[in-house]
Amino acid sequence: MARHDRRVGYGVPLVLAVALHLAVLVGSVIRFPERQVEPPSTSIVQATLVSTETTTDQAQRAEEARGRAAARQAEEEAAARAEEQAAREAAEEAVRRAEQAERQRQEDAEAREAARRAAEEEAARRAEQADAEAERRRQAEAEAERQRQAEAEAERRRQAEAEAERQRQAEAEAERRRQAEAEAERQRQAEAEAERQRQAEAEAERQRQAEAEAERQRQAEAEAERQRQAEAEARRAREEAEAEMQRLIEGAEERAANARQASEAANSFISLVRRAVEQAWVIPPNVPDGASAMISVRLGPSGELFAATIDQSSGNSAFDRSAVQAVEAAAPFAELRQLPASVQRDYRQFNLRFRPGDIR
Repeated sequence: MARHDRRVGYGVPLVLAVALHLAVLVGSVIRFPERQVEPPSTSIVQATLVSTETTTDQAQRAEEARGRAAARQAEEEAAARAEEQAAREAAEEAVRRAEQAERQRQEDAEAREAARRAAEEEAARRAEQADAEAERRRQAEAEAERQRQAEAEAERRRQAEAEAERQRQAEAEAERRRQAEAEAERQRQAEAEAERQRQAEAEAERQRQAEAEAERQRQAEAEAERQRQAEAEARRAREEAEAEMQRLIEGAEERAANARQASEAANSFISLVRRAVEQAWVIPPNVPDGASAMISVRLGPSGELFAATIDQSSGNSAFDRSAVQAVEAAAPFAELRQLPASVQRDYRQFNLRFRPGDIR
């Protein structure tokens, strides 16, 4: 606040002094026109004295009047110049004093600023020293704490290692005892197993001998039974052959007609199955032209699918899987029941060969 007041106190005189100085300089440059000394108003007097004054007298008086006017003008100009010089000197003095005051103010301000900076630097230095001392103490305390913790950790590790060693020795002793006991148990079990095997071998030998005797008796009985059945079978075969020959002779034409009808129906059924499977078959991409898979199909009495299995693989698992899925998708095949009863059983199991071009 004091610095602000001082700046205001010196600033106004400085401005006024500069302004006055400029005014004086401008006045010294600009010259006003000189006044013309008017001759004294003596026309009336001269008119009355025409008869008494000569022309020479009149001219002399006029010249004197002009001289006096010029003297007065010279005096006025000298006074004006003196006044101008005094004002210029006063203005210059004011400017000098103002400049000196401004320099003093700046020197005072610089001195105060230098003192302020020196005080701030000293305070900063002391604060830095205090911070450094505090940091040194903190680091010393931290180092002491680290040393204490390191010693505590070393002690803890030492105790842990001692405990671990004690535990290891105890476990080693326990393991030694366990192995000794296990070895004794193994020895006992080995002896018991040897005894059991000896008894088992003896029992097996008795059993083998008993079974061999039983087998010998069974084979003898079986041979006798086989002989009896062979004789009965031969007799029954002869009787059946004679009866079959008679039936064949009597129904040859009927069987021929039924056989043709059954064959046609069976072929129609197989063709229907192939068409249904072809419509349901989605061939995977990138299958070679020579791929071929045989799928074995087994149906139930009503044409339901019991199983579709790969009888011969194509070597391409995707191709084989698509063939099986095609059969599963096309089932059931209810048309099986439309076949003659005599051939239905024969067409409940059949094979389908899958090739990229067709199904056979």
